[in-house]
Amino acid sequence: MQTADDRLIVALDVPNAVAGLELVERLGDAVSFYKIGLGMLTGGGLALARELKDELGKRVFLDMKLFDISATIEAAVRGLAQFDLDFLTVHGDPHVVRAAREGAAGSGLKILAVTILTSLDRADLDACLIKPGAIPDLVRERAARAFEAGADGVIASPQEVAAIRALPEAEGKLIVTPGIRPAGAAAGDQKRIATPAAAIAAGADHIVVGRPVWQADDPRAAAEAIVRELAQA
Repeated sequence: MQTADDRLIVALDVPNAVAGLELVERLGDAVSFYKIGLGMLTGGGLALARELKDELGKRVFLDMKLFDISATIEAAVRGLAQFDLDFLTVHGDPHVVRAAREGAAGSGLKILAVTILTSLDRADLDACLIKPGAIPDLVRERAARAFEAGADGVIASPQEVAAIRALPEAEGKLIVTPGIRPAGAAAGDQKRIATPAAAIAAGADHIVVGRPVWQADDPRAAAEAIVRELAQA
């Protein structure tokens, strides 16, 4: 019998809550942890999050990547914390992280800071006027500052996991890794990728997998294959 491994977070990057629930039903007990992102926000994403938690007993990662002034972040996170979710992403700027921690106070909601999006490379950062430097160095610096500001964890690509795990500030913190592609899967729009086993071996606590699961002919079989790989990592 297949047992879910909550190190695997399946991204419900589908158009709406109806499609999301259909996928969850197909995956059944093979998956225990789901990510709901901005793409589903207007398609009933929050309602789906509550159903996954309250009715199906799943864990939920709300991937909003919030960024605003401190007062707005604090208010937004306080409102989201009432839904008893597990993870929430905010941008890793220290003022954002501190405000999010205030908003989440008294709840079990973990605040995860985004370092640099896994779809970006150095050319993209240049276009955004981000300061010079190698991406691994910038990610490590942003991660350390986010931890100091109170983040419970960070989002980082597989290539930066080991360096972040080695930071003194990372002790007891979570590292959640998108950009995961099982062997043979298409990279899509991700530029800094790794296999599930490689990400866990490097020090990630959770991996996020979307298209390789929900675009598969048999999503459950795809998820089960990833769980088997994690068990061998």
